[in-house]
Amino acid sequence: MDIVNPQYESTFVFDNDFPALMEDGPEPIDSGDPLFRAIGARGKCKVMCFSPNPNVTIPLMSLKEIKGVVDTWIQEMTILGAKYKWVQIFENKGSALGSSNPHPHCQIWASSFIPNEASVKDINLMDYKVKHRTNMLVDYAKKEEARKERLVVSNQDWLGLVPYWALWPYETMILPRRRHILRMTDLTDDERRSLADIMKQLTTKYDNLFECCFPYAMGFHGAPTGPEHETQDQSHWQFHAMYYPPLLSSASKKKFMGGYELLANVQRDLTAEQAAEKLRILPKIHYKEK
Repeated sequence: MDIVNPQYESTFVFDNDFPALMEDGPEPIDSGDPLFRAIGARGKCKVMCFSPNPNVTIPLMSLKEIKGVVDTWIQEMTILGAKYKWVQIFENKGSALGSSNPHPHCQIWASSFIPNEASVKDINLMDYKVKHRTNMLVDYAKKEEARKERLVVSNQDWLGLVPYWALWPYETMILPRRRHILRMTDLTDDERRSLADIMKQLTTKYDNLFECCFPYAMGFHGAPTGPEHETQDQSHWQFHAMYYPPLLSSASKKKFMGGYELLANVQRDLTAEQAAEKLRILPKIHYKEK
């Protein structure tokens, strides 16, 4: 039986038909071998449409529409975060990132475990906090705003910049500018609105770079969720967003991670400062709206 989505006028969230995580997943048998360890992985996977209009993306949506997307993200994170340790909101935009549906959408995966990338980040953020008694990303944002050489866009609450450690040619991140924020659910209404603005600013720059619907993988990281983390000190975390675009020098030329980069060390095709400058000087108005 085919399921037809109801008519919707803003955002729409539904369960993924082919989830990578399930709430009733089986528990693996203990092999007794330290080289073949496994634990159960449970969770829930959802898909979220940004708009009923299939022809728009974040840079072409109004601030009110993007604010609605942010509000829905927070609603979903509040519900899923009450049960699960990690809620990963992410968007794969464009066929270059393997997206099979051009309709503007993202995915939300909640898991009973903290994923690898977040686990490594958790360790490094904690190490910095213990050593320096401050928050790494709060300190980092202050230094980047002062230097300005890798800054791309900004508003009253957020900075959009090419990180010093960027691996992809036009990799960027969004960081809070004014205060320490553990999770997306901690945002004020004004900060939700300004997050919508900085996302629109940054993705407009992306589209204007090669005058195309610029592909990227993006997502948010913040402090872990779930009941057990409510009583734990998570002050080493700072909420932020990451954008990983694969394009290198044109709308059709992709950056590939080859042998040396996969086996030894990633090589940059241009410096973080050069990438930031190329993005920063682009028009603020989307090329389709000129």
